[in-house]
Amino acid sequence: MNISLSGRHALICGSTQGIGLAIAQEFSRLGAVCTLMARNEDALKAALASLEGSAVQQHGYIVADFQDLEAVRKAAEAHMKDNDVHILVNNTGGPPPGPITDASTDDFAKAFVMHILAYQTLAQAALPSMKKAGYGRIINIVSTSVRIPIANLGVSNTIRAATAGWAKTLANEVGPFGITVNNILPGFTDTQRLEKLIDNIAKSKGSTPEQVAAAMKDEIPARRFGEASEIANLAAFLAGPSAAYISGTNIPVDGGRTGSF
Repeated sequence: MNISLSGRHALICGSTQGIGLAIAQEFSRLGAVCTLMARNEDALKAALASLEGSAVQQHGYIVADFQDLEAVRKAAEAHMKDNDVHILVNNTGGPPPGPITDASTDDFAKAFVMHILAYQTLAQAALPSMKKAGYGRIINIVSTSVRIPIANLGVSNTIRAATAGWAKTLANEVGPFGITVNNILPGFTDTQRLEKLIDNIAKSKGSTPEQVAAAMKDEIPARRFGEASEIANLAAFLAGPSAAYISGTNIPVDGGRTGSF
């Protein structure tokens, strides 16, 4: 099976920590030239230093905040002007937790900009070089809430479902050009975001983070949290030539937790 990414250029968003960083590190090991995109330049520099590479791999980074759509557009256009991008990983932090009945319209609008409009902007910028190469991979890091809504994540559940609809529509349109679009649905993954979620739940219930984590693991058939590297492994496969006939899918990586087929 060919999973080499040699000769491919990947733009990886939200890549200074957690899943995004793990994906960038795995892509670099497989030979891709990686461009990292996030809002914190110091964190980007640190992440860049962790990547592997040969003499022909000239990794780089772009500073842009997904809350500033115009900044994302300008950064993407400037990058694509001088670089062909073959792999786009759309990944950004999820909306804050909370019941949907408490969510404001501004909460939805902010999440829509970050998860739909920014992804659309980046995809449109990358598509010309993907079409020229006859090879493109758009991978969106979403959530298992695409399958089953998660309690106390009202805005996130809504926006994640919209992302899945956007991705499937895009996959249908770009398939003839050798471009695939797929969503990875991480379950509980051992990242800083999960730590914050556990802490918030513990405070709201008057329990300890250890108790909350244990209860969450009991919901998972694998009885553990996932590792960011395990999400990256799937992303690497989807980015490679062996996954050319997989498109328009939502693939959970959750230890079996999602209660649907």
